[in-house]
Amino acid sequence: MSMQQNTSATASPQPGSTADAAEIAKFSKLSAEWWDPNGKMAPLHRINPLRLGYIRDAACRKFERNVRSLNCLGGLRVLDIGCGAGLLCEPLSRLGAQVIGVDPSVSNIAAAKLHADKSHLSIDYRCTTVEEIDPRERFDIVLAMEVVEHVVDVGVFLKRCAALLKPNGLMVVSTLNRNWKSFALAIVGAEYVLRWLPRGTHEWNKFVTPDELTKYLLDNRLVITEQTGVVYSPFADKWTLSSDMDVNYMVVAEGMV
Repeated sequence: MSMQQNTSATASPQPGSTADAAEIAKFSKLSAEWWDPNGKMAPLHRINPLRLGYIRDAACRKFERNVRSLNCLGGLRVLDIGCGAGLLCEPLSRLGAQVIGVDPSVSNIAAAKLHADKSHLSIDYRCTTVEEIDPRERFDIVLAMEVVEHVVDVGVFLKRCAALLKPNGLMVVSTLNRNWKSFALAIVGAEYVLRWLPRGTHEWNKFVTPDELTKYLLDNRLVITEQTGVVYSPFADKWTLSSDMDVNYMVVAEGMV
């Protein structure tokens, strides 16, 4: 599907879209800072290697690839939904994947294309939503990283994501749990105390519990095969995988046989 033409910084979601116009506008304001590792997107830069490694390893297990190969994702078609300016798209492309990055923000996609051109990477960036992708398209891997907590209807959104997977495909989702701990750390701590993120980046009531996510995926004949928490260690100053899924967590899902 061709990229929507829109001269404003923010594209208006089409009828039936699960994209939230307010959320699009919020992240569009950050488009100029996506690739600044010391700017407002610094937390995403810090966690990005962990996310990339988790996706790469899961894909290599699923598709029987050598994780040490520089081209370990070669031939795989990857859809990154809500790709922003391409922080995951670029390293996935370098691992050989055919990457399609979609985002409803015009300015985010412009920043993504500009950075990819400077990096001499061929990535198919589209200013659109998952609902507007040609339903005949299919992907080996569908990514929804830090997206489900920003959409209008999680169930409808994941239904469309699932429909775009190949029969043997893999879906990876990362999001935030909804409980007192996530409110204290992801909202109060990250946005108001540490100021890692601009205030208002997240809405706690839109966070998704692991049980809710499991049900949404099962409703679309996807079963979780792997799951992990993601925690920040202030002493080591780094993000690590953990059994603690109280705040940030990631899951891998596959189609039911």
